[in-house]
Amino acid sequence: MIRADWFLERGERGNPATRLDERRPGGTAWSEGNLVQPLVHGATYFAELLAAVRGMRRGDLLLFTDWRGDPDQRLAGAGTEIGPLLCRAARRGVVVKGLLWRSHLDTLQYSETENRHFGEEIARAGGECLLDMRVRPGGSHHQKMVVLRHPGRPERDVAYVGGIDLCHNRRDDAGHRGDPQALPLAAAYGPRPPWHDVQLAVRGPAVGDIEAVFRERWEDPAPLSRSPLLRLRERAHREDTEADELPPQSADPAPCGPHAVQVLRTYPNRLLRGYPFAPDGERSIARGYLKALRRSRALIYVEDQYLWSPRVVAAFAAALRASPGLLLIAVVPAVPEQDGRLTLPMNLIGRIEALDALRRAGGDRVAVYAVENPVGTPVYVHAKVCVIDDVWASVGSDNVNLRSWTHDSELGCAVIDVRRDPREPLDPAGLGDGARPFARELRLELMREHLDARSADGRRDPESDALADPVTAFAAFAKTAATLDAWYASGRSGPRPSGRLRRYVPPELSAAQRAVAIPLHRLFVDPDGRPLRLRRRNTF
Repeated sequence: MIRADWFLERGERGNPATRLDERRPGGTAWSEGNLVQPLVHGATYFAELLAAVRGMRRGDLLLFTDWRGDPDQRLAGAGTEIGPLLCRAARRGVVVKGLLWRSHLDTLQYSETENRHFGEEIARAGGECLLDMRVRPGGSHHQKMVVLRHPGRPERDVAYVGGIDLCHNRRDDAGHRGDPQALPLAAAYGPRPPWHDVQLAVRGPAVGDIEAVFRERWEDPAPLSRSPLLRLRERAHREDTEADELPPQSADPAPCGPHAVQVLRTYPNRLLRGYPFAPDGERSIARGYLKALRRSRALIYVEDQYLWSPRVVAAFAAALRASPGLLLIAVVPAVPEQDGRLTLPMNLIGRIEALDALRRAGGDRVAVYAVENPVGTPVYVHAKVCVIDDVWASVGSDNVNLRSWTHDSELGCAVIDVRRDPREPLDPAGLGDGARPFARELRLELMREHLDARSADGRRDPESDALADPVTAFAAFAKTAATLDAWYASGRSGPRPSGRLRRYVPPELSAAQRAVAIPLHRLFVDPDGRPLRLRRRNTF
């Protein structure tokens, strides 16, 4: 069975305490019969979420987790702010429950104040939204999910999982003009940063798995924070710190599509008192990648916010060494989101070392690109997508870095289509897998955008079907980036070439920046900004 070759089997998750692998007869560690739709760009996701929440009625269940929530974030135009939308649902009798990360102080450019206000609005409307700081020191709750259940109307059940937070900066579209409700990033992105991201809409039995992930966190009896300072702050703000009981979980929605879905997660081994559903943590995201990468033979396509950490990219490098014909394409941000005097070199050192390791393993079979919008502003790539051999596709909150693979809470879905692609099958080394429509179409949709391979009405260019061939796709990216780079080198002489790809070249670091950043990175802090001592037991 192809799913067992690519997905983790029950014992491979490495976390016997979770209920996820006990939900099906025989302990199958994934669900069959799902219908999964990629929602590329925040505007696409937000429009669907808006319609779905508006259609909920009394007795329905709305569950969500997030890294940051801005209650005034508009999902479309005026009157579609996410906070009031959820409040109106709660007033209609929808059971609304949320978990937001209680972040570090706002002086560290996180989102404690926004998340508290979000929770307060929902509580006043009759819902419940808790600020959750049950993490390791320096860690965060990074999972981004919304689950909508409809007792008596299970055909409407859906779960959204991916990289898109319910907050500012995220509502962008394929034109990449940025979210009108913008937050500042590095200066290169301008006052309204263009933003590229992906979420999945999941229908079918996997909705029950994703709901179970929420319930495990919600039912954790540990205090929301162990910090005496935060406990005092909770009392001062009269925050809700006790999770009310959830209604019983409904039966999983009926099968409705051709997609097998495996829910993958990261949880750290929380100090002193572990999670009851993951006492020693969970590394199924990392383990899922490792298993899939070992089968890669033709093309690894990655879109990632970071692509840091030599320890993490070592698995990609091993795959490149094992398969001489394997190609790797990565799409990353042109510049890290923070460009401070210390944060910029620290971030760049982590990526430079990771890319050096990949190129040592794969040479010119490794190609890394940044993306810009049609007027030349860099696009901040926040997506967390990996497609391997057009068979296994992963979309989630997890980045390719050590933090996402070991330290923060993360949630992703690996998807395998049970059908073969009717076009020329991709079957590297005679493995018998063959390309699958979901993974291939996800990769092609993303590639067509970056190559401008769409007609004037926004539909796909039929000639772009040639990108299904990995070698052709690899060459098309290289040609497009080289042509655009040459246009800039010529002083922008003549019309701007089509395509949005630039060859990724890390910003130059001065000798002084390197002198500070490299020793600090190697001696005290890993590329993800955590003290090295916190790596204890953080293995895959």
